[in-house]
Amino acid sequence: MTLDRHGPNPVRSTMLDGASGDGRIAHGFFSRVGGVSRGIYRGLNVGLGSDDDRADVMENRARVSGWFAQDPSRLVTVHQVHSPDVHVATPDNATDRPKADALVTNTPGLVIGVLTADCGPVLFADPQSGVVGAAHAGWRGAFDGVLENTVKAMERLGASRTRITAVLGPSISQANYEVGPEFVERFIQRDTAHKAYFKPSDKPGHSMFDLRQLTLDRLRACGVQAEMVSDCTYADEDAWFSYRRSTHRNEPDYGRQISAITIKEDPHGPAF
Repeated sequence: MTLDRHGPNPVRSTMLDGASGDGRIAHGFFSRVGGVSRGIYRGLNVGLGSDDDRADVMENRARVSGWFAQDPSRLVTVHQVHSPDVHVATPDNATDRPKADALVTNTPGLVIGVLTADCGPVLFADPQSGVVGAAHAGWRGAFDGVLENTVKAMERLGASRTRITAVLGPSISQANYEVGPEFVERFIQRDTAHKAYFKPSDKPGHSMFDLRQLTLDRLRACGVQAEMVSDCTYADEDAWFSYRRSTHRNEPDYGRQISAITIKEDPHGPAF
């Protein structure tokens, strides 16, 4: 994939697009394409917590909000801490960055997004009620209930879980997610059925973890329609940032991509 400095070109879910038959919802799983960052952050790094040049990060974030035809002040993200906590985004708190790992809103024009670099970005939509959500689901967040809490928060804004569509975006695949025995034991102690998410690795005592299937199963157990985008962040360096890949290379830091969704103020406006 070639990096295009003229603008982002996010991956879209046909299921989310289909759920918004009237064009009310716009979304994108943004890759590295279309950014101005350089070096190990090459491309569309939107990570405020990275050591990338601040001006480059802000330009990249402006390009994301611009893709949605919104001002950068309308792009709402949170200070992610691998928690199960959900932030309700409103015009009054759009510039805040509370500690949380999911956002929901029913305000047209606010673009809510989560940052990832292997963890699972999940975008949610109930177009009928005009409620959307975004969750950062790493293993700890998924384990502790961030997905279920996002659905509940959407319901409090008027959504119905029977109408919610949820899509897991690009994330690390089981083939590239090796974990140690203590990690596996934590999951098995919670529920022996979690054994299904692990298979032996080539390294003695270690296992390969299927975070993506765990995420999909938990979403479907909530009663929402769910699917995933198959791209693996670790495997495709040209397209995606990866924390684990950077760690394996002993790099000092890593970039973050964003997955974002909005309720359009004008359903008949740009189709993006």
